[in-house]
Amino acid sequence: MPFPGGLWWLLCCRQGFTLLRRDYGEADREADGEAEEEEEEEEASSFELRAQGDQGSLEVSLSQPARSSSGSERSLLVAEEMRSLIVEKGPGPVEDDPDALVKGWLQREVRGGVKTPWIRPRKYWFVLTPDSLDYYSSSEKGARRLGSLVLTSLCSVLWPDRQTYKETGYWSVTVFGRKHCYRLYTQRLREAVRWVCAVQKVIDSKAPVQTPTQLLMRDVEEHGGSPEVLEQIYRCNPILRYTSSPLYAPLLPFPYGSPDQSAPGPRRYTTLRDEAVKLFNSLQQLESERDPVPLMQGVLQTCLDLPALVDEIYCQLVKQTTEPPAPGGQGDLHYWQLLTCMSCTFLPSPPVLRFLRFHLDRTESRFPSSEMAEYACFIREALGKTKGRECVPSLEEILVLMRRQEMVCTVHCPGAPACRVAISSHTTAEEVARELVSRLGLSQSPNLFALYEQSRRREQPVGSTTLLADVLTRFENLAGEEREQDAPCRLCFKHYGFLDTDNVPRDSLEFALLFEQAHEMVLRGYVPTSEETLQTLAALRLQSLNSDFSTHAPFPRLEELFPPRALRARLPGPRRRPAKGRGSRLCAGLLAGGLWGQALAKQRAERDQRLRGRLREEGASTMAAIVEKWKLLQGMGRPEAMAAYVALVREWPGFGSTLFDVDLRVVRRWRGWGAGTRAGAALTPLSPQSPVGAGPQRLWLGIGAKAVSLYKPGEPEPLDSFCYGRISSFGASDSSTFRLSVEDRDLLFETSQVDEIAQLLTTYLASAGARAPEPAPSPPAPAVPPPGLCPTPGPWQHRPPAGSCGS
Repeated sequence: MPFPGGLWWLLCCRQGFTLLRRDYGEADREADGEAEEEEEEEEASSFELRAQGDQGSLEVSLSQPARSSSGSERSLLVAEEMRSLIVEKGPGPVEDDPDALVKGWLQREVRGGVKTPWIRPRKYWFVLTPDSLDYYSSSEKGARRLGSLVLTSLCSVLWPDRQTYKETGYWSVTVFGRKHCYRLYTQRLREAVRWVCAVQKVIDSKAPVQTPTQLLMRDVEEHGGSPEVLEQIYRCNPILRYTSSPLYAPLLPFPYGSPDQSAPGPRRYTTLRDEAVKLFNSLQQLESERDPVPLMQGVLQTCLDLPALVDEIYCQLVKQTTEPPAPGGQGDLHYWQLLTCMSCTFLPSPPVLRFLRFHLDRTESRFPSSEMAEYACFIREALGKTKGRECVPSLEEILVLMRRQEMVCTVHCPGAPACRVAISSHTTAEEVARELVSRLGLSQSPNLFALYEQSRRREQPVGSTTLLADVLTRFENLAGEEREQDAPCRLCFKHYGFLDTDNVPRDSLEFALLFEQAHEMVLRGYVPTSEETLQTLAALRLQSLNSDFSTHAPFPRLEELFPPRALRARLPGPRRRPAKGRGSRLCAGLLAGGLWGQALAKQRAERDQRLRGRLREEGASTMAAIVEKWKLLQGMGRPEAMAAYVALVREWPGFGSTLFDVDLRVVRRWRGWGAGTRAGAALTPLSPQSPVGAGPQRLWLGIGAKAVSLYKPGEPEPLDSFCYGRISSFGASDSSTFRLSVEDRDLLFETSQVDEIAQLLTTYLASAGARAPEPAPSPPAPAVPPPGLCPTPGPWQHRPPAGSCGS
């Protein structure tokens, strides 16, 4: 039933009066309420720990007995110091304020942070002083102050955001305080920048705010040699001791600001102050947890995402392990176990580190021969080795650290049994490689070895300084994401650089490693040869695995004998259709959604089925040819088969080089020099005989012991080759571009393995510098890595030693 006209008029007027009252009539009440909240903020601006119940506020005594006269300046309470920053202002004239730094009209967001399209923000008169940011109802004399934001060193200001300007038409200036934040708007960018710079200058001029915990840490450090004074400090300041009450403020100062969105990963965090309080609640929950490992890993992950909280968590753990109600109980040991994991993952700042070491010494002296003392000793040793982690400890590592033991890592060796190596949270890949070289008897080999991360899709070397604990954590994370049919990731010990492949004894373990690595190159298609040779290699592989032909012998899959890339090359490629005009593409797009789309999908499915059938037929014929060649190897032993396999692969000139798939983006030739920069750049081919031009092309970049070569995929002869004497420098232009400077040319390659290429080149340059004769005026050659180790990668820019051009 429709409303009468008079009723409609009444409703509209009532709604209009409501909006007007909300915009103007309630402004005074809003200002009054906010002023009261600002006064409460000023009164509560001190950092104190409050407890529930009848305990009241915990007193923090900053002046201790026997204190030197130089420390009397800090005898005031923190609350009085904070109140001294607030300048009381009466209802005097706004224009005559001598302390005003910047003043002007700004629009403030509607209370609550929600802007309605039909209500524009009200304008207020803002005045910035050396102590606060105030705003008034007008700029006239005697205008009432509506609010004030006290500025300290913990305040922060955000620069104008272009996205906000696109959405609202206003440039925003956001100032964060302890309890409030002012979001101010203006239509001029210059004015917004002027306010931001002025507010930031005032914040920078403020003295750093120190919390009672920081002051007490300094007191403890100064009176470390006076047991009576230390006991009085701990007795008079409950903030240093265990508490079962929640924490309402962090122990260390954190800037006020917006939620931290810069942390990696899917997790979203609030402000650092709120996260510090939440972490203390998690620590208290840790006391009663039956399985504390997941909660410990969550705390560690938060510290990894927000590094500013590391010192705070250390201080909280020291507080909760100081004079607990049940020393050595389950809850107390959980705190010590988390402190052990923290010490193996993060290194605190120097002041917190000194306070932590004092706490460890105090615990060992008060509870000798206890489990807490054993944890303290373990933590002290771990702090001397911790350098920083890329990942938090895995669940297995946390369980091992809770028992103060070492982990066992399994390393797979091609052609040899897997090795089990004991590692700690600080063991690097270089240390494990050195141990395996010694254990497997490879110390006399001139070749280099390293650990590899191996999966079904990719294989990459592990950096010499990489912690194996981080690698195992990545494996644990990937195990939860991969599908069941995917092979799990594992560590593999292999050749890293071939310096001499001709003098490897055939009956040695190194020759078995060389044979397995050559077979991997064949399967990946990195040995360009004829299909007849590939079938012979597959037959030799079968002979080395199963000896003579037998119908009862275990038969591996074809993908483990023959390169799948060569098998797929036999299939006909997709037919290229002529380019269509815009009208044809539009018509095809419209028809694809109807019956024609179903017909096209059916055709594609039938074509894929035919290709799979053709692939099975080609595989069967290839396997039959391999078996026939296998039968011809009757009587050949395993060592002879392995030697014949390696001899066939060695016929390719690029054997012994590590191949990388790259895209040659551009080649620049420099014809002149000017003022320290190269001038006269021109795009040229690699060499007069090389067909490679300046356009992007897919190539193989082969890095060997004597030279760097470029191959066209599938072709045995290199397009061009550069000995190390011709290479002037190399490095990374960006994260996906590798630059190689050869005499007067720069070669730019697009690749996802920039770090691996630079590391391998550094290794070969170090070895070439060691073998080359030392000219008298030449600079010192790079240090030679120990045998069997992957040397530490150098800086991004490298220059080869003189005389390193191989013959």
